[in-house]
Amino acid sequence: MNAHKKILYPLLLGSVIYSPANGAVELRLGVVNPVKILESAPQAEAARKRLEQEFASRDRQLVSAQKVLKQKEDQLAKDSAVMSDSERQKLERDIISARRDLRRDQTDFRDDLNLRRNEELGKLQRQVAETIRTVAKDQNFDVIVGEGVYYASERVDVTEEVVKRLKAQR
Repeated sequence: MNAHKKILYPLLLGSVIYSPANGAVELRLGVVNPVKILESAPQAEAARKRLEQEFASRDRQLVSAQKVLKQKEDQLAKDSAVMSDSERQKLERDIISARRDLRRDQTDFRDDLNLRRNEELGKLQRQVAETIRTVAKDQNFDVIVGEGVYYASERVDVTEEVVKRLKAQR
């Protein structure tokens, strides 16, 4: 959080809690721990499992390609002295081509996985935000804050309630 937010939030909250024009205002404030929510929400675990299933076969293909490349490199190291020049050059070209293909496939895999992970995270964040809004409305909170909180008593921490409702939404 930048310095402006560290200063602005307490001032903003102070102006809401007490305004000379309006007198004292009672404010019901809640706090959520977004990291704990993302760790505890069953939707997060379900998203992880979906990603694992979706990318498992490509991951196995990459591991297999790495093994084939390693076998070719081992063969070249072991047999290069007894190979003809043409055999050795062909194997070296195969290794270079396999390395290039593997790097490209790994990059594509990482890019696709990151894209899908971000999609799943965005979907989860939207669901968490909606659940937080529902908890706030149901329990008559005026403000619920998430990031930038250095201390929150259990009296205002509604993280467990949000997690409980996310579990009920499965």
